[in-house]
Amino acid sequence: MKRISSATVRLAAAGLTVVSIATAVGAGLAQQAPNRKPVEIGVYSGRHYNTDKELYRQFTARTGIKVNVLEAKDDAIIERLKSEGRNSPADVLVLVDAARLDTATDQGLFQPSRSAALQRDVPANLRDSQGRWYGLTRRVRAVVVNPKLVNPATIRTYADLAKPALKGKLCLRDRKSPYNQSLVASQMILRGDATARNWVRGMVANVKQPFFTSDTPLARAVARGECAVGVVNSYYVARMLSGEGGAEDKRLAEQLRVVYVNPSHVNISGAGVTRHAKNPQAALRLIEFLASPTGGRGYAEANNEYPLKGVGDNPILKRFGTFRADGVSVEQIGARSRAATRMMETNGWK
Repeated sequence: MKRISSATVRLAAAGLTVVSIATAVGAGLAQQAPNRKPVEIGVYSGRHYNTDKELYRQFTARTGIKVNVLEAKDDAIIERLKSEGRNSPADVLVLVDAARLDTATDQGLFQPSRSAALQRDVPANLRDSQGRWYGLTRRVRAVVVNPKLVNPATIRTYADLAKPALKGKLCLRDRKSPYNQSLVASQMILRGDATARNWVRGMVANVKQPFFTSDTPLARAVARGECAVGVVNSYYVARMLSGEGGAEDKRLAEQLRVVYVNPSHVNISGAGVTRHAKNPQAALRLIEFLASPTGGRGYAEANNEYPLKGVGDNPILKRFGTFRADGVSVEQIGARSRAATRMMETNGWK
């Protein structure tokens, strides 16, 4: 607790956005010997949902391991860990998207961990081959369509987004979005660089300017008819449909059709033990808990994402239908993300 508090002060001093800090103290702690200092771990997380904190409390109740959580934007967390070095209070690093996990891996922020439970619960294509990070949830890059402007049945693959029929009708996030960097990387892996380059050029030619900086405003623009088609992570639309963002967002989301193209690009939220973790074994226990079919289910439900296996029972996601994942490994996607960004830049993706 003390360690995280000091980190928070430094984050604020650095001008970074700290979303919240949560400390979970479960019933398990009360059972420890009076003179024995309880085990505690620090978690730096790019996720920021109240239901995540409830899972940390459940973990503490089961294990007696105290969890101190600091939430902030992914890039800020990565920079903070780099600057803290071996003095960091973080034992677990949670990030979203392959590109960010790859960045943290390249900068040596994780240490390898081996776990029979994680080998069992996390599919091979959703974890690092050297055990530096493991997937916790799955997220699908979907196409949203305004059916009053474009027939959703005409969008069957990502390649369809580059067809001339969509000229002036397509909206995209800018190339800074790691979600789009990972999408382009997956297409480079599946279809080859030359085909992926032509696809990027075709989509850029269809774009109705400007490029968006986040998914939710893009989904709203499609719903209002300002664009006919867009690309977003499906949980943004699910969030709108849940009413979380208010009645107007829910009304707008009702105007959209979510299309899972075949096959669909799948990304993850993932976590690993930090390089300088003070309690690596306790950190690994938390990751095992979050990746398990019970803990992981809660982590996915917190943000209308999909669990690591199956599709879960979220009624809003069921409304979107099923999807077939493209099978590209997250590790491969991360390794190509920088090349994907360069391709986007040199072919007009703002």
